[in-house]
Amino acid sequence: MGRSGSLTIGPGILLCLGAVAILSACGSRGVTLEDIAVDRSIVTGSVSPKPVVLPDPVRVSDETTIRNAVTSANIEAIAGGALSWANVETGSQGSIGQIIEMRDQGMLCRQFVASRESFDGVSLYAGRACLGPTKIWSMNSFDRVE
Repeated sequence: MGRSGSLTIGPGILLCLGAVAILSACGSRGVTLEDIAVDRSIVTGSVSPKPVVLPDPVRVSDETTIRNAVTSANIEAIAGGALSWANVETGSQGSIGQIIEMRDQGMLCRQFVASRESFDGVSLYAGRACLGPTKIWSMNSFDRVE
């Protein structure tokens, strides 16, 4: 205490009290740790998800027509020759050759080469259809030959 009963405050204490007052103002406005956390609304350099590619319905229809022709063909009757196919739904047509019947992992399969003539050009495909355990033929491979 000072001379006449008064309290003397030094400059260091005044600075400290000023800092406390300023900092308490920040806390009184409601600033929380969430407010000063990383801003997740800003995304840079992001990689967009791979778009879902739907199968081409024309190609799927032609593939089904080719599978049906291959699996219903009498291999002995065509004796290594070509088999014609046509899809009235798509207007595509072509021929199927080199049909080889084999067993693959206990399943009856037919391997073949097919041409496909359509509005987008002529292509050659190599494929394999197999008879599954439920006695339904499925196309196990059908790849364009480059």
